[in-house]
Amino acid sequence: MEFRPSLPRKVAGFSLMGVSVLGAVLPILPGFVFFALGLFVLRHQYMWAHRGTGWASARWPETTEKLEGMEARLFARLRAMQARVMGFFRR
Repeated sequence: MEFRPSLPRKVAGFSLMGVSVLGAVLPILPGFVFFALGLFVLRHQYMWAHRGTGWASARWPETTEKLEGMEARLFARLRAMQARVMGFFRR
């Protein structure tokens, strides 16, 4: 396992986990979906989250691979946007 500590990922992951608690109480929010997304975001931050996503990758390997591909594309886009914004301010 490769740990990649990042404050924004921790904030996003725990926010999703918090929304999942609300989803367990409110009937309009799918609590399990937010909980699974929170675990997915935190999987490189904490060992317990990495173990929690192990069952999903064993049961649905294609879906997990698609999610990891989507995550890689998202971070590539974010890096490109960050480079454009930094280039704008360097002018």
